[in-house]
Amino acid sequence: MTTTKNLRTLTIGLTATAVLAAGVGVANAGLPETGTAAVQQAGWGGVTRELVKIDFGKGWVTEAELTYPAGSTGRLPLVIFLHGSGHNDMNQTLPEGNGSTFVPLAQAASREGFATLRFNKRGVTGIGPIESTDPAQLNPKNPYRQIQLDAASVVRFAAKSSKVDPSKIFLLGHSEGTNVAANLAAEPRKFGIPKPAGVVEMGVVGLPIKELLTLQIFGRLLLQMHDEFDVNADGRLTAAEASHGLIGKPKEVAEQYRSVLLDGKKVLPSTDRNRDGQIAIDAEAGPVLRKITGIDKYPNVPGLDQPVIDYATDIARFPTVSQALPKFDGPTLMLNGENDLQTPARAALVADAAVAASGNKDHKIIIYPGMAHTMNITPKFDPVFGEPDKQVIADIQGWLKARR
Repeated sequence: MTTTKNLRTLTIGLTATAVLAAGVGVANAGLPETGTAAVQQAGWGGVTRELVKIDFGKGWVTEAELTYPAGSTGRLPLVIFLHGSGHNDMNQTLPEGNGSTFVPLAQAASREGFATLRFNKRGVTGIGPIESTDPAQLNPKNPYRQIQLDAASVVRFAAKSSKVDPSKIFLLGHSEGTNVAANLAAEPRKFGIPKPAGVVEMGVVGLPIKELLTLQIFGRLLLQMHDEFDVNADGRLTAAEASHGLIGKPKEVAEQYRSVLLDGKKVLPSTDRNRDGQIAIDAEAGPVLRKITGIDKYPNVPGLDQPVIDYATDIARFPTVSQALPKFDGPTLMLNGENDLQTPARAALVADAAVAASGNKDHKIIIYPGMAHTMNITPKFDPVFGEPDKQVIADIQGWLKARR
């Protein structure tokens, strides 16, 4: 059935554009062309924004923005922002003009007297994001390892700045950035960086990449049927339940579920293997969806392009947040949306429990009802990217203020 093929394509499309990322988006206004300038625009009043360049090596010098309160003197505590996966710009610009992840957070940190540093990822030449045409920079060998090394370059650059107190560098990561921050914080000497003063994690990569991608590509489909179709929670769908579950779904999504569940007004015989007139979500729909998505061929899942497969294979070589961050004895803050289907709340809870078990007394976790991967309130199964909710911003701002 062509519709089942489309179901796999749709599922992949929701996840694989940027495996653990906020995604990539449309162009926004760029940085000022001049170097140091106090730019008066929304949210940046009283903040000096300095365009800087950081040498990542291997032929790539990236643009970054160092900000600090205008008129400040001496060395300041600093927040470095580490992106989700994909070719993200320094703002982590969101798709379809929905703002950015990092700008409101940087502005909030600035209001507490912090300097901030945001940078374009390797292969990104401008806000938008605008990408290089050089495949060697966009898709380097051992891509996650290169992301770690690039992030370490940013920390070393910051530590040498006359505006920055090298003993007060905080790492704030989103999604993939939570793993990068944890890896760097766990072994700062290995990366040639000063020990971070604290780590903030948003959308926590607390479980192995295979588990997370399995959820994103396959598991979310079963979850949606359990949550939105199976009203009486018996694990089975009648034809009426399946039909009712399609109500309110976008046409393409409804047709794709219909192709697995229904034949006219009856359940689909090829899915209803025991012919009882109902479809067991896990035992009968599950195998059909496993075949459609190709998840059992992981990491070579049909529909995942080679750079994504290479990325998933490479990041699997390194410790997750749950494995790495317990080696860091500094303060940690973990934030996760309850509706997050890319890095689920359970992964954050596992990571925080591991930090607690290590003996770290300065750790905190917040799970936000109604929020998804970009920390905004949005439907669970049809999320819309958006800037972090005001409560998330306030919580991070307050946590930083207490540790300034």
